[in-house]
Amino acid sequence: MTIARRDILAGVGAIAAQSLLASPTRAQALKVEKDELKFGFIKLTDMVPLAIAKEKGFFEDEGLFVTLEPQANWKVLLDRVITGELDGAHMLAGQPIAATIGFGTKAHIVTPFSMDLNGNGTTVSNAVWAEMKKHIPVGADGKPMHPIKASALRPVIEKMKNEGKAFKMGMVFPVSTHNYELRYWLASGGIHPGFYSKTDVTGQIKAEALLSVTPPPQMPSTLQAGTIHGYCVGEPWNQQAVFKGIGVPVITDYEIWKNNPEKVFGVTAEFAQKNPGTLVALTKALIRAGMWLDADNNANRMEAVKIISKPEYVGADPEVIANSMTGTFEYEKGDKRPVLDFNVFFRYYATYPYYSDAVWYLTQMRRWGQIPEHKSDAWYEETARSVYRPDIYLKAAKMLVDEGKAKKADFPWTTDGYRELTAENIDGVPYDGRKPNAYIESLLIGLKGKQTVEGAEVVGG
Repeated sequence: MTIARRDILAGVGAIAAQSLLASPTRAQALKVEKDELKFGFIKLTDMVPLAIAKEKGFFEDEGLFVTLEPQANWKVLLDRVITGELDGAHMLAGQPIAATIGFGTKAHIVTPFSMDLNGNGTTVSNAVWAEMKKHIPVGADGKPMHPIKASALRPVIEKMKNEGKAFKMGMVFPVSTHNYELRYWLASGGIHPGFYSKTDVTGQIKAEALLSVTPPPQMPSTLQAGTIHGYCVGEPWNQQAVFKGIGVPVITDYEIWKNNPEKVFGVTAEFAQKNPGTLVALTKALIRAGMWLDADNNANRMEAVKIISKPEYVGADPEVIANSMTGTFEYEKGDKRPVLDFNVFFRYYATYPYYSDAVWYLTQMRRWGQIPEHKSDAWYEETARSVYRPDIYLKAAKMLVDEGKAKKADFPWTTDGYRELTAENIDGVPYDGRKPNAYIESLLIGLKGKQTVEGAEVVGG
């Protein structure tokens, strides 16, 4: 896509947004094609917008009768959305993108709604932490200084290598934010997390730290058993390790990349085409849930904690969930620090599906070989636009403003879908979603240019 065409599209988007704002302020009638819906989720704290939309009656306000059903794992969840057993689901942000480009299961998935920012952490075993602490500076209070760099982990890995042992870490899915954040953190500390190739989807080619999939609820027990030495996961499973005294969270994703996108709500493109009114209606309900969760400086969070602690939702101890969801995060036991934005569900335009967020995931897929070949900048933009649907989001937002349920200032009406350049990352490397290839080239570890992975080697240039 040329720059001129992009400018034209941005202008069209701005005009469309302005026309939305210029329409009459009375509430618009919305035809709902399908009113009984079943949505899937994984038992993680950040499924909470779905629970709140249901428990607070936001779905019913839109004429929707929703059943929420926990799923065994992310693959099962995606497969059931594709087959139509589920109408939509709480998804890893990488899932709709990967499915649409054909990495793993092939299907066109779209998202009109970003569920949250931040919310993940990386935890290591007590034994690994004891070794890491030797290489971490302390502050005046005697506590480790944050953010903790992955370079503190390198001596541990090297010691294990000299003993003939592999250093292993768990992450939740090959196209999860957790996989990419963990890889980003490791690489920023000079630790190679491994490549994927067309013939090897383990992601462990040339790896110094071996990453593999572990279901989130099983991570604490897998760590305790010694099968893995650490993991990257969403809450409450980092805080569960602290609660059980078996591990220490060393870094949050907020510290790796400030206000990074996390989960999305996904449906098939076919569902979106057949049920446009329903999709706008459910997006309205989810926006209201996000607003409620972030209202009055997180004043509703304890109520939300009680709701999702129920067995039909996350099913974890309320104390464990509250450790991170109410504006704090506990690292070592007793080292609880204020982190107001550990979970963000609405502020900072958290719910808007930015194209630049989708492009970042695509750059990481390319960086580690899940996208095996070089792609043009235009390809990244066109792929992002085929998956992320801010037009649906803005229609839902406009209706909420008309109905007096939201404020006009709460939404980015005139954005072209790209966040401004940011360097608020742990390695300080600037990210501009408009220039994906330049960004990929600026990263020290990872595929560049026309490089590919063949066998166990990187070839090309």
